[in-house]
Amino acid sequence: MKTQKKSGSKRTQRDYKLSFKLSVVRQVEEGEMTYLQVQRAYGIQGKSTVLVWLRKHGKLDWSKPSLHTMSLPRQKESPAQQIKRLEKELADEKLRNEILNTMIDISDQQFGTAIRKKLSPKQFENYNKKDK
Repeated sequence: MKTQKKSGSKRTQRDYKLSFKLSVVRQVEEGEMTYLQVQRAYGIQGKSTVLVWLRKHGKLDWSKPSLHTMSLPRQKESPAQQIKRLEKELADEKLRNEILNTMIDISDQQFGTAIRKKLSPKQFENYNKKDK
């Protein structure tokens, strides 16, 4: 590979210089482009070539690449998109909380543990008011 021009044409050469690989990895990890955009822009034919470079030369954990698309800098979201995202996050946290509470209940029943903090009478009243 002699030049690093962005072109839409596919490359026929199959070996890439380390400097080119590191440049591609840097662009993806800094959020300039996704790994699929880099693949298309430079005409990299292998479907997982860029992911292999990210795993080998990158600083992030790319074992689950779908998680990293969310960690890239967010573009401005509309209020409706933000509300929808926050509602989903809230629903996920409620489910997580329910699972953890169930695990504590099971532990208390099966092993006789007392994991939950004992409530004072005032806290107990407030707790009962929330449930109603």
